[in-house]
Amino acid sequence: MSSITIDRYVPGDEQGITALIVPIQREEFGIEITAEDQPDLMQIESFYQAGNGDFWVARKDDQIIGTIGLKDIGEGNAALRKMFVGAQWRGREFGVARQLLDHLIESARARGVRKIYLGTTAKFLAAHRFYEKHGFELIDQQQLPASFPLMVVDTRFYALAL
Repeated sequence: MSSITIDRYVPGDEQGITALIVPIQREEFGIEITAEDQPDLMQIESFYQAGNGDFWVARKDDQIIGTIGLKDIGEGNAALRKMFVGAQWRGREFGVARQLLDHLIESARARGVRKIYLGTTAKFLAAHRFYEKHGFELIDQQQLPASFPLMVVDTRFYALAL
């Protein structure tokens, strides 16, 4: 049995990334969004892998089962984006979300990031518990830096000081 790995995004991963993310957004959470509505998914190198940012995928048997992005937004701040784990890989048994988040936080610290912000929807209740359990604090939208890439669906916001 092969293990789950956390790998840096490489060109060619786009199809696996969109095949994971879009169905979760549309089918699980009822968000009317397409891959075309998310140009960052086709421009990962220029959008995420710039400055102190990066993008990682969780793999099992060469299949992408999770994603997480770190977007450099300047002044020692970064935004956590595109954290998704396939339904069958969620939970403590596999620890995919924890591995992705731990990898992102470790990488952010090594790059000198001082604070990570994220936005999520009111519908992602399990995500709220997960982020809070891992030290993120709920903040008001007004506390976000002006450079934070706000998404229309975002209604809850968190910050983690490193």
